[in-house]
Amino acid sequence: MKFRFLAMALGVILALAILSCGESAPPPAKAVLINDQGQKVGEATLTETPQGVKISVKVENLPPGVHAIHIHEKSMCDHPGFASAGGHFNPFDKKHGLKNPQGPHAGDLPNLTVGADGKGSYETVAALVTLKPGKNSLFQEGGTSLVIHANPDDDMTDPAGNAGARIACGPITR
Repeated sequence: MKFRFLAMALGVILALAILSCGESAPPPAKAVLINDQGQKVGEATLTETPQGVKISVKVENLPPGVHAIHIHEKSMCDHPGFASAGGHFNPFDKKHGLKNPQGPHAGDLPNLTVGADGKGSYETVAALVTLKPGKNSLFQEGGTSLVIHANPDDDMTDPAGNAGARIACGPITR
């Protein structure tokens, strides 16, 4: 009886291992962030995880302080002002804000802090997006971008958390 149970348990473990091997993670994505003068000010790496998309960002030559950072609905970062990036990525038609009871947008992220030297690093997991195909994929027709704003996000106010001007933008690409 003991051996039968052990054999069944090993069979289940093997079956789960085979099933999980069949589902490979998509390749990482990236975004090269530029300022309104077209100068590179940072890079982001986006990696699929079981919890969502891990976003790792390193920036330089930005104003010190706390800045909103969001995923926007289009992959265009045209000057001036990056309005071409559209609004926040919002495939589930929610209200803005990580603290909003009717939110958040899938593209809402925690704020980024930039040091007195103009440099900052940032890491978060965006649980409502994926690099895989689907309604919440960052690779929708028209693409998506990562945008840094002049001010912090208040995490409540629709549509953009009073985040102010867009000071850096980068299309999300493979």
